[in-house]
Amino acid sequence: MNNQASNLEPLKAPLANQPIIQVRSLVKTFHIGEVDVQALRGVDLDITRGEFVSIVGTSGSGKSTLFNILGGLTSPTSGTVSINGIDLSKMTPAQRNDLRKHQVGFVFQKYNLLPTLTAEQNIQIVRDIAGRPVDFDDKFLEVLNMLGIAHRMHHKPRALSGGEQQRIAIARAIVNGPAILLADEPTGNLDSKNSDIVLNLLRDLNERLGQTILMITHNPEAAAYAHRTIQMKDGKIL
Repeated sequence: MNNQASNLEPLKAPLANQPIIQVRSLVKTFHIGEVDVQALRGVDLDITRGEFVSIVGTSGSGKSTLFNILGGLTSPTSGTVSINGIDLSKMTPAQRNDLRKHQVGFVFQKYNLLPTLTAEQNIQIVRDIAGRPVDFDDKFLEVLNMLGIAHRMHHKPRALSGGEQQRIAIARAIVNGPAILLADEPTGNLDSKNSDIVLNLLRDLNERLGQTILMITHNPEAAAYAHRTIQMKDGKIL
C-alpha cells in the first residue's frame, strides 16, 4: 500500500438550511401479478448532515424499500428524494450510478466481498470503479487502524471472521469519502460481541469523521447506538 496525496476526501460543506437527505410524499407500489402492493405510503423524512439515524421496523414495514430508493437502487412511484442537494428524480440512470460511486456508500448484511480477492483488493476495486487512484494514503490507513483491520489487508475473506469481513465492507463503503453511509442490517450475520464492535465503529466514524449514517435494522439494541431512531410500520413513519 503506497502513500500518496489524500484519497479520503473531506465531506462537502452543507447547503444552507438543507438536510443532506430530504424525502417528500414518497410512495412505492409494486405490481405483483394482478395485485398492487404499496410498500411506501407517503413518507416524509429529513436527515441532517452528520447525523447517525436508525430506521427500525418488522419485515414488510417498508424500511428496505426506503433504503433502496435512497441509494438510487430503485425509483419511487411518486414523491421526491434529494441526496446532498441532488434531486434523484431528475437524474439519468448514468447519473444515479455516479451518485452511488461518489456520494453514497453501502454496507450490507452479507458483506458482499469478492472471495478471490484479498481484503485490500476488495477495498481498492471500489476506487478503481470510481476512476480514482487505488493506493491508500495516510489518512485512510488511520481509518483502517481505527477499524482494527490494517494487519488483515492481505487475507482473503475465507481467512477472516464475520466481524472482520464486515469491517472490511465498512472500509470499502467509505474509501471514496461518500457524503452518506447506508447500512442495511450490518450486524444481522454477527454474534453479539462482533455486533457491538461494528456498531461502536459506526458510531466512531460518525463522531470522529462526521460521517452521516443511515442504518436499517430490526434490532432495537442496535438502533440505540444512533442519535435518532425512526419507527416504520406498513409503509409509513410512525
